[in-house]
Amino acid sequence: MKIFIFVKIISKILIMKNFVISFCSFLLIFLYGSFSIASARPEKREFRGAWIATVANIDWPSNVNASSEEKRAELIQILDSLRKCKINAVIFQIRPTADALYKSDIEPWSEWITGEQGRAPEPFFDPLQLVVEEAHKRCMEVHAWINPYRVTNFPNYKLAENHIYFKKPHLFKTYGGRIYFDPGLDETGDYLIRVLQDIVSRYDIDALHLDDYFYPYPSGGADFPDEETFQNNPRGFTSKADWRRDNVNRIVKRIQDSVKQIKPWVEFGVSPFGVWRNANKDPKGSATKAGVTNYDDLYADVILWADSGWVDYLAPQLYWELGKKVADYAVLAPWWQDNVKNSKLYFGLYASGLEVNKPKAWKTPNELVRQLRFNDECINNDGVIFYSTKYFLKNIQGLQDSLQTDYYRHHALPPQSLWGKKSEAHFPVNLQLDTMDCLSWDAVIADDGEAISYYVVYAFPDSLECDFDDPNYILEITPNTKIQLSDYPHLNNSIYCITVTAVNRFRKESDPYEFIVRTKRLMADK
Repeated sequence: MKIFIFVKIISKILIMKNFVISFCSFLLIFLYGSFSIASARPEKREFRGAWIATVANIDWPSNVNASSEEKRAELIQILDSLRKCKINAVIFQIRPTADALYKSDIEPWSEWITGEQGRAPEPFFDPLQLVVEEAHKRCMEVHAWINPYRVTNFPNYKLAENHIYFKKPHLFKTYGGRIYFDPGLDETGDYLIRVLQDIVSRYDIDALHLDDYFYPYPSGGADFPDEETFQNNPRGFTSKADWRRDNVNRIVKRIQDSVKQIKPWVEFGVSPFGVWRNANKDPKGSATKAGVTNYDDLYADVILWADSGWVDYLAPQLYWELGKKVADYAVLAPWWQDNVKNSKLYFGLYASGLEVNKPKAWKTPNELVRQLRFNDECINNDGVIFYSTKYFLKNIQGLQDSLQTDYYRHHALPPQSLWGKKSEAHFPVNLQLDTMDCLSWDAVIADDGEAISYYVVYAFPDSLECDFDDPNYILEITPNTKIQLSDYPHLNNSIYCITVTAVNRFRKESDPYEFIVRTKRLMADK
């Protein structure tokens, strides 16, 4: 037979901010007045993201001519594989070229889903809705990735007849054979905000994400053709470069304000080019010699955005190896750490580089593992994002093996929102363990940002303390209100104290409320 001891600890005396102790621990503290602090351990709060690129079908769908069911199955398989690696967020590209990989009444369906811009999937399905539903089932966040100004990404691109380019051609400029929105026009900003508000309002996303394409990368030595726009509305600026930066600043602030007005728990993040500015142009810049920079060429003053609270996170794309002369990862990572003050900081890591990059460093296993080790030893960033998912999942040079056996062997929760400090994280109650070894609890009912994203189940060995900051003790992260403890054979080897917390949409975790002690299972019952 199975023997269980049910212990429910409800007293608020046993609930503390950073940890909760078992009844035995409480007695020991009472008798001895002190307890040990855990030694060094992995981070419990760590962003682990992967970019799923749809432009040019980089990651998905691999075949635009496949059936809708095949495309759905492929996307679900990607999410399953990422979940297995303990990735906790996907950055899914839904607007690569002023189009939509979601049902939109504003912009046409993307070419990258059906092979023809403006043509919906048939039989119909909504890729963004599918990702939201399936990722949340797997306790992964969904960051909806959009490109703000790009309309075409190669010459002679065929736009759908209902594209806004044909309705309002005055909003656009052609540069380097490609079409872009003109960032200097207020009407451009109004249109973009309308598109983004529609996404945030209708889809249960966790964040809105912009990448590094603001003003286009320089092409052929030519200047972006916005002189007339500048002359018509300089807004007091005499420098076109400062005016361009202000154009981008204004839209970034508008996006943050618009998102927070609709859903304060939805974050807004940007993944800029990896160099803000070279030190030879600005003493505040990095000791790099990058040919392009955010500030001088893309007119993206990303440090200002972080300082001003206009973004929830920055994820600079640090796609160079340790030791690279013109842009050394070992120089850039600390620089970003030192200069990003009022937002969370994730590093973009180049998983694709393990296969496509030619320098020796990328062929000598494993550059990304070296970068992760460098982060652990020298940096205090909040996590990383891998680009791109297709290459990440190939396990090139054993990257996934290293993650699963070392860096990501434990679950991790994404960092808490900077906006949700005052939100209430309600704890689950009525924790029960039945004779079939099923652990269950009541669902937490709450609204808006206090609604529950998932539950965290902890299993602490029979020891002196229950340390909730140590991810070693996270048994499972689940959207459900029950789990089968017999699915975790290691629990049979000892007595465990089991409890459950809840994490709300602001990523704030509740205190635990009740505990159950599960004894060793008898050999005859195994």
